[in-house]
Amino acid sequence: MPRTSDAAASNEQPARLKARTFSCMGTVISLTIPAGKVPAPASSNGLGPGGHPADDELAAAAAVVERTFRDLDQTFSLYRQDSEASALARGELTLREASAVTRALFAEALEWRLRTEGAFTPERADGVLDLSGIVKGHAIREAGTSLRALGLSDWCLNAGGDVLVSGSPGPGGGDPWHAGIVDPADRGSLLAGCDLGQGRRWRAALATSGSAERGDHIWSASAAAPDFVQVSVLADDIVTADVLATAIYAGGVPMLNRATDGWDVEVLAVRAGGRLLATPGFRAEAA
Repeated sequence: MPRTSDAAASNEQPARLKARTFSCMGTVISLTIPAGKVPAPASSNGLGPGGHPADDELAAAAAVVERTFRDLDQTFSLYRQDSEASALARGELTLREASAVTRALFAEALEWRLRTEGAFTPERADGVLDLSGIVKGHAIREAGTSLRALGLSDWCLNAGGDVLVSGSPGPGGGDPWHAGIVDPADRGSLLAGCDLGQGRRWRAALATSGSAERGDHIWSASAAAPDFVQVSVLADDIVTADVLATAIYAGGVPMLNRATDGWDVEVLAVRAGGRLLATPGFRAEAA
């Protein structure tokens, strides 16, 4: 006798996902949330979790995320002549005169430079202050804080492959979010997959750095060719994942060893010839 699914027994459909996207910081940002278990079409009232219109809830949340990214881009983009970062680069503004958010992120970046022994740095090779290596992670972190303040517990925020999640794709469920890591040799294929979520079983954040998609945009103190073409890091918070992915890409195998010894992270690194170096967590995901 065929088994009756829980959804059919309760006259409900399984949770669906809805997403909103926008472009900022030179990449595409998407916010995905579950629409929630809604009544079957015959009795649908169009309401999402909490009795709110799911589309309106998503639109409001996406607007908050977009405002967070655009405000930070307006402050830190070196491609904008009117940004605070550009004024600092031109010498028209000093750090002492800069905004509180610029000073705070600069201090955080300096701490990461010390902790990574210079593999991560907030300064370009020409000496110009460039906080772009930490700004995107910070934007994702701030957006996540705002989403929780809105009362949203289940969401996935993806900014150009750097991902932060909360809860589950099924409201109230224990299933993880599924993420894919693109093959740097073939942008149309996935190199690996991993599960993301909160709690002891999964990490909440995934970040990937490399030259395969955006070219050589990460600078290094070494003139030698980089050890890796792409580095992905799983961590409990997005800034740690983002900074360490950048640091390992810039610092090569020595920084990979420092990162795996000094932080509770999982790393998947791709060598130029396609050979993979993976920590046990990524090997388990691949299996």
